[in-house]
Amino acid sequence: MSIDAPQNPTTEICSEQLVDPHPLTRKDFQSGQEVKWCPGCGDHGILMQVQNVLPKLGIPREKICFVSGIGCSSRFPYYLNTYGFHGIHGRAPAIAMGVKCARPDLSVWVVTGDGDSLSIGTNHLIHCLRRNLDLNILLFNNRIYGLTKGQYSPTSEFGKKTKSSPWGTIEQPIHPIEIALAAEATFVARSVVASPQHLSQTLEAAARHKGVSFVEILQDCVVFNEGVLNSLGERSERDNNWVFLEQGQPIRFGKNREKGIVLRGTQAEAVTLGENGVREEDLMVHDSGSPSRVSAYLLASFNPPEMPMAFGIFRQVQKPTYDDLLVEQANEAIAERGRGDLPRLLRSGTTWLVD
Repeated sequence: MSIDAPQNPTTEICSEQLVDPHPLTRKDFQSGQEVKWCPGCGDHGILMQVQNVLPKLGIPREKICFVSGIGCSSRFPYYLNTYGFHGIHGRAPAIAMGVKCARPDLSVWVVTGDGDSLSIGTNHLIHCLRRNLDLNILLFNNRIYGLTKGQYSPTSEFGKKTKSSPWGTIEQPIHPIEIALAAEATFVARSVVASPQHLSQTLEAAARHKGVSFVEILQDCVVFNEGVLNSLGERSERDNNWVFLEQGQPIRFGKNREKGIVLRGTQAEAVTLGENGVREEDLMVHDSGSPSRVSAYLLASFNPPEMPMAFGIFRQVQKPTYDDLLVEQANEAIAERGRGDLPRLLRSGTTWLVD
């Protein structure tokens, strides 16, 4: 494990510093460390967009902490000029929860991969999501174990041939968005490295959300799983195979937005406007703020070629956060019983002397 401090951190913030005459830029969040991802890796694009978003938040670097586990994505803290903690395999959410509870004033981010968070770390991820701490979880999904050189991961498609599944994996893949929805995360979104503007907008929305935010980011591993995004359709077909969700708007896609999604009972169907009398008002309208998660589950289940892959915010609702409730509960206990005395507590009651 390692803790990396930002260069020249400010330990105290006075009122005069709240209005910064020199706002931060992307360059301020570059650590100067050599970036050691493979050329063409999607991690480069994610790092760039995170560094673009952080200055917009108006949060001092010394008030930001990135926590990672193990994997290619987990090198992230080294490349950001903020505080960082490189943890152990699958435990980044647990470490981040501890950081946020101890320092609720910090902006805490978790960077993890599909293997790190959805294999050994699944339990930690689920409990972090359900507790609704005010932190941001970025899950890089390339559907392969890249750091350990190309074994299938929990999100690899059924039948995937890899070094650890030469005859094709016989496991059904985990679907990260559906896991997050089942855990009742209050912000659930998906983006893709191939759409930098959408990724940037999604990351900023996640960072500004009060509560846990979960963002699945689809990317290629150009060395061990090149072309994984092609499973969502060739580049020339992406307009027909990808749909970008917009709050309060009819769900439309296609090169000329001539296609849409309608509901037939509990089933969704892709249609073309104008055919069989289909009008825009017949289309499903996206509502990420709905108390029900039914439509979000439905959208999360879409897969080409039958249905377009959905990108955007599936769910965004407000609930009390774990860290706020923890502080409130602690303050109530202190008001009622006074501040605790740990040495006195340890010496009270029945004790034993062990030789």
